[in-house]
Amino acid sequence: MIFCECEFDPLLEQIADFLGAGDVELVFVNDDEMRKINHEQRGIDKATDVLSFPYEQVAGGLMGSVVISTDTASRVAGELGHSIECEIALLFLHGILHILGYDHEIDDGQMRGKEKEVIEHFSLPDSLIIRNS
Repeated sequence: MIFCECEFDPLLEQIADFLGAGDVELVFVNDDEMRKINHEQRGIDKATDVLSFPYEQVAGGLMGSVVISTDTASRVAGELGHSIECEIALLFLHGILHILGYDHEIDDGQMRGKEKEVIEHFSLPDSLIIRNS
């Protein structure tokens, strides 16, 4: 189940279910708020598209939070010619995979492979990892 204080596409719930993810909090922010969060949590003073915060696993508790900048998602979707809904789905997928323990910066392509599997299953456009490889 996804906990979110806003409307979201059922596709996000389907992605979480497909990956076997437990309960996840989904937060949408603008670029200014994302920059603040990124600075406070990672020491990087700039906005980014998505951040993930896995939590300690407690029975029945949230697995983590995915924070998405709608400003960045909208801008990138426009640049790449697909919908903001698709871009948010890609960012959510990326964030969930990090919560599940994948890390494209240190793995041998496992995260990229899992992203590709989900992208193909849901007929999404290429993800950031795929676009940059």
